[in-house]
Amino acid sequence: MSTIEVNTISPISGSNDVTLGGSSKNIKFASGTTVDFSTNTPTTTLSATMKATPAFEAKLSSTQSVSNNTLTKAAFATENFDTDGCYDHSSNYRFTPNVAGKYFVYAQLYVDGAANSNFNDGNAVIRKNGSTIIDGLKNMNNNPPKGMALPVSCVLDMNGSSDYVEIWGSCGDASGNPQFLSGEYSVFGSYKIVGA
Repeated sequence: MSTIEVNTISPISGSNDVTLGGSSKNIKFASGTTVDFSTNTPTTTLSATMKATPAFEAKLSSTQSVSNNTLTKAAFATENFDTDGCYDHSSNYRFTPNVAGKYFVYAQLYVDGAANSNFNDGNAVIRKNGSTIIDGLKNMNNNPPKGMALPVSCVLDMNGSSDYVEIWGSCGDASGNPQFLSGEYSVFGSYKIVGA
């Protein structure tokens, strides 16, 4: 192996490019090397693979009434952002990323009993392709409040085509008027993990 020591590499006269490496070859950086793109952001595949996208976040547009003790899909209809248009905020309320990889998925669902001391139990559930992955169950039968914010999160492998993720929840309510509260109380989001 040979070593070249230079300060600057520039293209030869009449050329606009400098090519490093060859077809099907990797360029490796020595351990401890810092790659600084602060002056010029790369516009190649490297730049695309270093982005935590597709990504989105959405919230409930309005308070969602649900049936007592019945697992129900949360209708996160207001997007805070959606980088690649992969979140369906109008009908299925699901995230179907178009790039394969590992995704961090998070949600908070505020389940509410509509009156003081009415909230007995509830859960927030992350489902992938209809199957439960994480269930954030809370049981408050011994000391029931009015409601509670239930956070859940996980890392999921997504195939970039058909895999989708949704948030479901339920509320056990002594009055029989359970609901999911809207606004900043209930959010759903996900983003691709860089380098995983």
